[in-house]
Amino acid sequence: MTTSLTQATIKPLESGKTTLPLLTFEQFELPSSNQRVLGPPHPDGTVIPLALRPSTPDDVVPDLDTVVETIKSLQAQGGLLTKKLALHGTLLFRGLPIHDANDFSRFAHAFGYKPRMSISFIHEIIGIVVDRPLLAPNVAPANESPKSVLIYNHNESPQVPHAPEYIFFYGHRVPEKGGETPISSSLELFHRAQQEIPDFINQLAEKGILSRVTYKVDRQYDGGSTLKQAFGKEIQDGDDEAIKRAKIEAQIARYGRGKYTTWEWTDDGIVLTHRLPAIRTQPGTDLPTLFTGLASYYKNIRVNSATRKHVTQQLFGDGTPIPEEYLARLLKITDEIRVLHKWQHGDVLVYDNIIAQHGRQPWEGEQSDRVVLASLFDGDEVPGAYGSEDWAQVVQALDE
Repeated sequence: MTTSLTQATIKPLESGKTTLPLLTFEQFELPSSNQRVLGPPHPDGTVIPLALRPSTPDDVVPDLDTVVETIKSLQAQGGLLTKKLALHGTLLFRGLPIHDANDFSRFAHAFGYKPRMSISFIHEIIGIVVDRPLLAPNVAPANESPKSVLIYNHNESPQVPHAPEYIFFYGHRVPEKGGETPISSSLELFHRAQQEIPDFINQLAEKGILSRVTYKVDRQYDGGSTLKQAFGKEIQDGDDEAIKRAKIEAQIARYGRGKYTTWEWTDDGIVLTHRLPAIRTQPGTDLPTLFTGLASYYKNIRVNSATRKHVTQQLFGDGTPIPEEYLARLLKITDEIRVLHKWQHGDVLVYDNIIAQHGRQPWEGEQSDRVVLASLFDGDEVPGAYGSEDWAQVVQALDE
């Protein structure tokens, strides 16, 4: 498939600064363990993450109102920060006056994206597999799994049809050792994989993947969701079993995938099977991106098997298993292209989920030593298809 690198026309910040009468954000460098220069297909010299901080006289911390209005003004200039995200994949904001979930919510909403959760309903993410109680408008814990659990690099929600485009993370409390958030490029991952394991990429393009996700009435592991949290927001006390199932199936139908999403009821839950594209394309460039959690599933099952059940199984789209050699090579590539973000209190990471992957490292100390909050948003466009088959098309979730 032929692509053009139109993102190369997005110019770097002149003199390392973005300036407005309200506030100036300056670009700054991070340690090499926390930031790297991206390889092809990214333009030469593109770093991940792009690190920004407010530049003020005498390093005075600006007030939140000024920060919010500056973000809105930058976005009004043709979506300047969205374009930076499309180029770098991840932005880091440091030195902001964000102190709690409500401050974080105001900052995230200033970008003008569409929230994926309403104030009334915590789990608007259809088929959520983790427990995310609402703390402020469109803000919830990133992941509440035990501190010993490794969550390897992945795009958000690769196991279900409806995924967010933009993810915000806020470091409310950070541990002294460990707890880093990985950052890597899905565009670079595809480019490397196409060169090093072309047969794997060809099979993914031809077959897609089958993603089987198990949901149970009770949560399956610490930090996991229940069936009601995943699909049961319309269930009321007093509903009989038939009504509950009908309401759950109505939520599943919102995926809009027709025959490419099927389900089977079990004695204690339901198993969904989705045929999904693991290769998608970036809006605006048509560059192929490996939108997946395959390396994460492969890695996590080897290091977390004693502490966490694995509720997702992924196969090639024809139902055949994915050879371990491909997964091991994908893991090796990911290790080579990722960095680990060492949190400072108040940091905000913003990901373009179509082209950047995240995760979570274990940490030492108490579970409460690390509190990272998340806010998820849809974009104006869904990722493009890397093929002409019906199952390769990504669609927005249907309104109720």
